[in-house]
Amino acid sequence: MTQPAAAADGAAPRPGRKRDHSRDPEILQAAIDILAEEGFDGMTIDMVATRAKAGKATLYRRWPSKAELVLDAIGCMKAADLSPDKLPDTGTLRGDLIGMITSRTAEDAERRLRVMAGVAALLTREPDLTDAASAVLMAPRIAAIRGLLERALARGEVRADADLAALAELLPAMAAFRGLVERKPIDREYQIALIDGILLPAAGVTRTDV
Repeated sequence: MTQPAAAADGAAPRPGRKRDHSRDPEILQAAIDILAEEGFDGMTIDMVATRAKAGKATLYRRWPSKAELVLDAIGCMKAADLSPDKLPDTGTLRGDLIGMITSRTAEDAERRLRVMAGVAALLTREPDLTDAASAVLMAPRIAAIRGLLERALARGEVRADADLAALAELLPAMAAFRGLVERKPIDREYQIALIDGILLPAAGVTRTDV
């Protein structure tokens, strides 16, 4: 049987074309924009390709389903909010937690609420993605808060027997319930109320700024 010329002359087979991920940020931003505008049900990968001026085949190779594209886009949005260089170090747990709250315009807050509604619709259609969505929506913030709690514990600010793992989950869980289930904005006032009324007392932190 005659072998292909490349194999017969000992040449290595040509490698497949390497995927170019340089445009991923633009594509993921387009996905977030369309999710906020159209909702999960109204959004299509073709819409994202058109908005990002990217080839449809490229998107389908990278994200075989709309759900995978949405989760990737949400993950990047969350990662940008919680990058290590943006985490505060004010010297107090309350200051650090409040410092994590990003000031947003009313328009941006409304947009994020629509994005959360899109995620809720995704989980209704694709319940098997709940764990993946939790890893994207919850895990980064839980890890960031856990780091702030450990720093506060080292300062002697948090009581020694505090359950840091449970405390770190408290704020993200309540915020997710408010956004995904109640469909209400997770605004600054709401988050500060959770910090002052629930997390700090549970951690044994005595406020000195009142």
